[in-house]
Amino acid sequence: MIETLQWTTLAICALTAAARIPSTLRGENRSLFGIFALMTLAILLSIQAPYIVIDQALGGINLANLLLRFVIFGTIFFMGIRISRGFGADNAYRLITGRTGILVLLVVSAVMIALFFSMDTAGSSAGLQAISAKDARHFALVEYYGAAGRAYPAFVVLALVPAMVRAVRDRLPILVRVAAALLAVGAVAVGLTLLFPVIPPELGQVEFIINYTAILCFVVGLALIWVAKVVNARTAGQRRTSSEM
Repeated sequence: MIETLQWTTLAICALTAAARIPSTLRGENRSLFGIFALMTLAILLSIQAPYIVIDQALGGINLANLLLRFVIFGTIFFMGIRISRGFGADNAYRLITGRTGILVLLVVSAVMIALFFSMDTAGSSAGLQAISAKDARHFALVEYYGAAGRAYPAFVVLALVPAMVRAVRDRLPILVRVAAALLAVGAVAVGLTLLFPVIPPELGQVEFIINYTAILCFVVGLALIWVAKVVNARTAGQRRTSSEM
């Protein structure tokens, strides 16, 4: 089930990114293509088979996992900018891009790098499961490392939740309101990842479901905003044509 969910999500992200290529080549909304492309790469790096291939090419010491964390940080950062600007969430935009946001990013990144190089990371293992199984010390380090990796995304998306809730309740086009609702659900799902340390090992599948729910909500939500913009542009064009006639 988990593998099917992973590959299905990868396919959806890749197809959405590919659909944005023509517009990107015309210079339209290039940031949106970048977000979808980064999401696709992040999912690819989270799947066991491609992860092992990529990590072996990087030396077989799980640098692919560290790369995955920074790809996620980049995705979340640019998505936060895109969403906050699109919905007029000035406070969220300033929080994400201002001193506080940059400081949080730098501190979390430094802690994460320090924890990564404190471990014996030899042996490619998606999710670092083989590393955490070595001994109690490595188990704790992997948990702390994972918590650091989840902290920055949670910081960004939770800053966006108030704006998403306002957009759902506002008198906006239905597609935009549905998109805002999906983005809000995705943000809440990312926030729930902070609770992963208290989830029992036997319920580990819940973590995958929460992670991929967040990804799918973000992808579909951003895609709906794009569709709404296209529909609005066409409607405006038809109105101009009718008025000229």
